[in-house]
Amino acid sequence: MTARQIIIDTDPGQDDAVAILLALACPETLHVLGLTCVAGNVPLAQTTRNARMICELAGCPDLPVFAGCDRPLGRDLVTAEHVHGRSGLDGPDLPDPQIPVQDRNAIDFIIDTLRERPPGTVTLVPIGPLTNIATAFAKAPDIVARVQEIVLMGGAHAAHGNVTPAAEFNIHVDPEAAARVLASGVPLTMLPLDVTHKALVTPARNAAFRGIGSRVGRAVAALTGFFERYHPERHGADGAPLHDPCTICWLLRPDLFKARKVNVEIETQSELTMGMTVVDWWGVTGRPANATFVHDINAQAFFDLLTERLARL
Repeated sequence: MTARQIIIDTDPGQDDAVAILLALACPETLHVLGLTCVAGNVPLAQTTRNARMICELAGCPDLPVFAGCDRPLGRDLVTAEHVHGRSGLDGPDLPDPQIPVQDRNAIDFIIDTLRERPPGTVTLVPIGPLTNIATAFAKAPDIVARVQEIVLMGGAHAAHGNVTPAAEFNIHVDPEAAARVLASGVPLTMLPLDVTHKALVTPARNAAFRGIGSRVGRAVAALTGFFERYHPERHGADGAPLHDPCTICWLLRPDLFKARKVNVEIETQSELTMGMTVVDWWGVTGRPANATFVHDINAQAFFDLLTERLARL
């Protein structure tokens, strides 16, 4: 079977790093064409630096990294250093990256790749704010119909918000971009907090990463260990949610999840609920479904798969 071609749009972030590593550990299934970076967890200069560090950690120095949008559409950037640390990758001690950022802008890379490849053969995997994707769609509307699928981490329904009472971080940072992407008509799968809050890095799961014994295993243990130190006192959970790798696992093993086709709209007007994903769970609006909304996961099978694949790097 031919590997699925994907572009990972990212704002690394510890959980972004693990998602990228998982994708790069599965070349027989996923062909990562490039990493397009966006401002989100930390500013753009730091997200591009972090993406390059991850490529080198994975032993993939030839994977191209592109810088994209440094701010949301029409609003100030909100970042999350209080969660991810000043670097965005606090935890492991990774060397400064040597590979360059590509001269071409991330937006142009997305556009050119979708135009050059046969229609329906490239999947976009945004695991940060959706600014790059919305900007590419606005700049080149012809590419929208060429996208195979969008598989994104973002949003929440019953899980509520993690940055405001109503909004999940990725959508909150750029709700206008999210609204445009949800309205684009591209087949779309959403991995929201409803599912990612069930994928918890417990102490035993963190120990399994370290037990891999490799540089990657130790780095992932340090990344998720840092994350874990922040979240238990906030969430009262047994561990930290590992959000972004759920997108990659969905591409690898959708049978590990439960999902429902629903209509999702993004609130862009109310300051009280700005960035809320309004999920029509019971179909009461009559609006057509525009998203596959993932809401449950076999968490232990997910972590078993993640640990086994990371051991390949």
